[in-house]
Amino acid sequence: MGIVIVEICDYNGLSIEELEELFKDQPEVAVMSYECMNYCGMCAMRPYAMVNGKRIFGKTTEECIEKIKIAVAEELNI
Repeated sequence: MGIVIVEICDYNGLSIEELEELFKDQPEVAVMSYECMNYCGMCAMRPYAMVNGKRIFGKTTEECIEKIKIAVAEELNI
């Protein structure tokens, strides 16, 4: 088990508040928001995040959040 970093772009539709609330009871998960993550165009196409450097996509915000939860669990070996 280690630290998991979830990174999102301010412009792609995912809410940092929602993700922080989702992982508030997991101190090993850090949610970071950046003005730009230099993946121009990706945030315009669909919601995405980076989980420990791995791109996570979803067709909808809800699908992306579910995939983020799965990726975090895999990183934590839960």
